[in-house]
Amino acid sequence: MNTAEERNSLPPTLLESRIDGLEKIQQGKVRDIYRVDTEHLLIVTTDRMSAFDVVLPDPIPGKGWVLTQIANFWFERSEMIIPNHLTDVDIADVLEDPACRAQLGGRSVVVKRLHALPIEAVVRGYLAGSGWKDYQETGAVSGIMLQPGLQLAGKLPQPIFTPATKAAVGEHDENIDFAACTALVGDTIANSIRDISIQLYASACEYAQERGIIIADTKFEFGVDDNGVLHLIDEVLTPDSSRFWPADSHQHGISPPSFDKQYVRDYLETLDWDKKAPGPALPDAVIKRTSEKYLEAWRQLTQ
Repeated sequence: MNTAEERNSLPPTLLESRIDGLEKIQQGKVRDIYRVDTEHLLIVTTDRMSAFDVVLPDPIPGKGWVLTQIANFWFERSEMIIPNHLTDVDIADVLEDPACRAQLGGRSVVVKRLHALPIEAVVRGYLAGSGWKDYQETGAVSGIMLQPGLQLAGKLPQPIFTPATKAAVGEHDENIDFAACTALVGDTIANSIRDISIQLYASACEYAQERGIIIADTKFEFGVDDNGVLHLIDEVLTPDSSRFWPADSHQHGISPPSFDKQYVRDYLETLDWDKKAPGPALPDAVIKRTSEKYLEAWRQLTQ
């Protein structure tokens, strides 16, 4: 199936979901969350695009479907390392209206209702983005001192854990050091999150490298159940939560082309925009190319 056929087979483009009979309890940058019952939530991944923590006015066709399929793929691959939020509840048991299922199928999952932890677990294997800026200014990333002379897009001697706070919609995430992370979630959970995050990243990198993709960095989110058991939640190793680079074009010293939303960020950097809401409209060519990038990532990782 070529890219045009893939785009035509995707569910209808969705900027914001509405489901009769279910209470929407949260609308994030990309995901709408509904209460199913006391033990389950419904997560709908829309086609909204956020960049620099601002939700842009134009959706990216197919984005929510791609994110859901990639995340579910990684959730299944990683369940031997840590339990996750997925359940066996079929979407048809929650969405009885056939028209609603047609619109939301493939982009929705019924998950366990867990207590989300207030940090983003960022793992970096390469210097890029805010990590590169931090290194240039301080010689460190999130308080972790690194050797001098490293280059943009250079591989680190080993992956590093650089947590961040979780910002509300329209606010900016803030990188924090490990001491601040432990202050938020406690020593035991912070250590577990760090160790599991690095293990998840290393395992995913090995698989992705075989598929011609470098995972430069990624972020994980975690929650706990009523018994305090740690779970992987939200999304995992998607083009929204990760920086994917084609392995065959990676070079030190330059920012590589990517499979993720960096394509949109690069376009936005050419504008006179203060990175505050409201975000600017995207040209049709940027929307189309970004949609193709997401599909390419899904195809290369999972097919």
